[in-house]
Amino acid sequence: MRLLSKTLAALTLSVLVGGVWPSLANDEKPVLTSAHRGEHLHHPENSLPAIQAAIEAGVDFVEVDVRTTSDGQLVLMHDPTVNRMTNGKGKVAEMTFDQIRTLDLGAKFPGQFSGLKVPTFDEALDAAKKGGIGIYVDTKRASAKDLVAAINRHDMGSHVMFWSEHPDFLKQIADFEPKWILMPEALNPANVHKLIDLLHPQVLGFDERDFNATTIAAAKAAKVPIFVDRQTPQEWQYAVDQGVMGIQTDHPAELVGFLRSKRLHK
Repeated sequence: MRLLSKTLAALTLSVLVGGVWPSLANDEKPVLTSAHRGEHLHHPENSLPAIQAAIEAGVDFVEVDVRTTSDGQLVLMHDPTVNRMTNGKGKVAEMTFDQIRTLDLGAKFPGQFSGLKVPTFDEALDAAKKGGIGIYVDTKRASAKDLVAAINRHDMGSHVMFWSEHPDFLKQIADFEPKWILMPEALNPANVHKLIDLLHPQVLGFDERDFNATTIAAAKAAKVPIFVDRQTPQEWQYAVDQGVMGIQTDHPAELVGFLRSKRLHK
């Protein structure tokens, strides 16, 4: 896989993804990128077209939300229900896989993605692997055992990051696969210290709630890299100035272009 290992090695994340970062002049530190729910402003979120568009945008990771159907299948869906994203109604946890596959994920994009199906986590992993990018997993409702099994089926363990606000869940992932990358949400300085003791995380997640001076300082003091959700060029610049390892956004092509203009992304 492209663009990743040299930078991650420098950040104690060398096992995260394969491939090689290109050399950047003047010792500039490249910034990793992630597409939130794929490229979802012009494609249905958490869909295979959204993942493909993220690949084409040049990001390093695509973030997906994973849930479990009533019969134990892992599918991509952010909300507890299918109501917002499909032409159906109901809770993912109360629907069988076959029921969910009858739904039209393209219904909210008239004439563009007619008949698009809700993808499985396996399909997302396969698409990411073929596209040469990593998967940023946001587990909404799924067991650690099932997630680990799916990732190992595709030999993607070294190309995955697990984000969560629930340290106990991340600990379950670590119990199965101690070398996989865990990214708990920082939340606040006190929580950062607790996370360091419990998980020894290789990276901390940040967003608008906790990307503040005191929590950033706590992460820096612990020497744990930061991966933050940011949406505008002004926010991206501030993140770069803070020395973040990665940025996740709803605007992947624009973020990649912004970083390339500063020679911070290939």
